[in-house]
Amino acid sequence: MATVQSLDPDASPPDYYGWEPRRLREAANLKQGQLGDIIFCTGSLIGQIGTTRKIPTRDFSERVDAALGTDGLFSRLVGLVLRSQLPAWFQPYADMEAKATYISTYQALVVYGLPQTEEYARALLATGMPDDLDGLLAARMERQRILERDHPPLAWAVLDEAVLHRPIGGRETMRNQLARLLEFAGHRWMRMQVLPFRAGEHTSMDGMFTLLRFEDDPDVIYTEDLISGHMTASLDTIKEAARRYAHLQAAALSVEDSAALIARVMKERYGDRPRPDERTVA
Repeated sequence: MATVQSLDPDASPPDYYGWEPRRLREAANLKQGQLGDIIFCTGSLIGQIGTTRKIPTRDFSERVDAALGTDGLFSRLVGLVLRSQLPAWFQPYADMEAKATYISTYQALVVYGLPQTEEYARALLATGMPDDLDGLLAARMERQRILERDHPPLAWAVLDEAVLHRPIGGRETMRNQLARLLEFAGHRWMRMQVLPFRAGEHTSMDGMFTLLRFEDDPDVIYTEDLISGHMTASLDTIKEAARRYAHLQAAALSVEDSAALIARVMKERYGDRPRPDERTVA
């Protein structure tokens, strides 16, 4: 188990984050419990974050900044800390995703990461039986902040209809997730289309892929296999992916019809149902 004294602030973002609050807290003549009282948390939590046993949240970081007068230091640093919790093979993609000006993705199995709800993401991430589910979840939620920027990327997602029917996390989780998708029906920067079952065979039966485009850098294609992700800037691959994506969009429902289908599935498959003792007996 790490101790504050054993931390090397140069070792990683979590180590640096754990080191700095202690240094600044002691400079302000505050004990862990006293700082906890100020920011409405336990001294134990402050100690766990200080020894990297717990990953800080953005809310925690903002409260520490306010309490210690650190001019947003921890609010800026927490993004790096959370990014470091992503799997090593996924971090290069997350870095590129954050820099992209245009994202187009086809998802065959699950909802795309950026519009996932916290409950849906938790259930999905738990299937991999990670050592630190909370850290992975916080990192997933941090990725979504790119949609809150003043100039976010233009993102376009085509979801296979199967994504709507696969009950990840249970009925309430799915109902909330589909409601979240409906929030993007009129969104300026992110749009959703559903590829209906009736489309039959299509140009991406091999599975998901994401195309990232940038202001000044080459386009990149990202795909995943069983255990890792892969990126390439091959012009031939980019051209083929663009062709396939154009066909997917043509076969998919319009944005408006997609929203209507999502709403229908949400109501019919995941809507509230009467309990057995509330049903009328004929």
